[in-house]
Amino acid sequence: MSKIIIMAFRNLGRNRRRSILSALALSVSLALLIFMSAFNRGQIRSSMETTLNLDSGHIQVRATDYDPDKLSVAWEYLLENPEQAAAQIEALDQVKVATPRLIASGIVSVQDQHSGVKIMGVDPASIANAPFIDGLVEGEFLTADDREGILIGYPLAENLKIGIGDQINLLVNTSAGSVDEQSFTIRGIFSTNSTAYDKAIVLMPIAKAQAFSGADKHASFIFVLLHDRDDAKAVAAALKNPNLQVETWAEMNDILVVMDEFSNAFILILGSIVLGITATVIVNTLIMSVFERTREIGVLTSIGMKGSQIMSLFLVEASFLAAGGIAFGLLVGWALSAYYGMVGIYFGDLGVTGILLGDRIYAYLTLEDTIKLTITALVITLLASIYPALLASRMEPVEALHGKN
Repeated sequence: MSKIIIMAFRNLGRNRRRSILSALALSVSLALLIFMSAFNRGQIRSSMETTLNLDSGHIQVRATDYDPDKLSVAWEYLLENPEQAAAQIEALDQVKVATPRLIASGIVSVQDQHSGVKIMGVDPASIANAPFIDGLVEGEFLTADDREGILIGYPLAENLKIGIGDQINLLVNTSAGSVDEQSFTIRGIFSTNSTAYDKAIVLMPIAKAQAFSGADKHASFIFVLLHDRDDAKAVAAALKNPNLQVETWAEMNDILVVMDEFSNAFILILGSIVLGITATVIVNTLIMSVFERTREIGVLTSIGMKGSQIMSLFLVEASFLAAGGIAFGLLVGWALSAYYGMVGIYFGDLGVTGILLGDRIYAYLTLEDTIKLTITALVITLLASIYPALLASRMEPVEALHGKN
């Protein structure tokens, strides 16, 4: 076997340019697929984290009749005694934080400019507000006893040309079905790096939101974050109550779950197609090598080399080409993924309905994806090389000796 390996290595060196170009074609394809996989994985991961931390949480506990699409603050759709319920939920070992939130629809008005927003009442002391606190661009975060201050997103402040300390009018749909309007002062401007979200949200202390909307001491839902999101089903089962809606992150974000599953299948199928096309380059190299070495094959068979050994020779040559191409492709793919994993790719406000996307997407390469693509590249290349190997092994010695070398 060692002689076959040495011969295979020497044979590839006969036409180095062709061998290098064949391996390079595989490298480029694999590197591109690795980067596409990392980018796709980063997009799903970013969207999932953004959605869970800002919008859905890992679990939401709501009143039975609450509809999150209507944003109604009528008492019959809201939770009673939300602080007590949140404290009981937070006592569970799997729960990181549980906090009540009130959501109402409203309109921000500054002089002759208007913008529809969601008004979100939050407990300023809750660690669930970390994305907003960490994302403060200017000003300061809210305090529980503040009755005139609000926080707005940076894109909304830019659009309305307002800043810290400015006064704005805010209209809200109340629990009585009417509209109330009050003046508020901007305490802080935040950026979660999700333009679609930041330009449509206004934060205020939940006590003020309850008084402003007429919701009294009710809340829209309990926002729950877990230490491990995989515990969501178990925690939801423990919280199950006929008088409550308890939904997990997977149920609230079914579009993202489907996208994740679809993207995995898409990358695998696309990878197989691209690598299959690339493998034809290596097959072509080997077939050309077979016909160029017809007389040599005849000599080898006439001195006793078996057809299986001839076949092994060409399969080893294909393995060398595949190994070289895969190694370089892995290096380039990892380098691209690492670079764009740090700096990201800026897309801005994509505005995809039902999905929260960050303005910048960071590549995220996983070991699992790398191994899958590497094995796929190797298997497809070796399978494609079987034909030229068989072609060489089935040559008759007499006919081969009369062939051109």
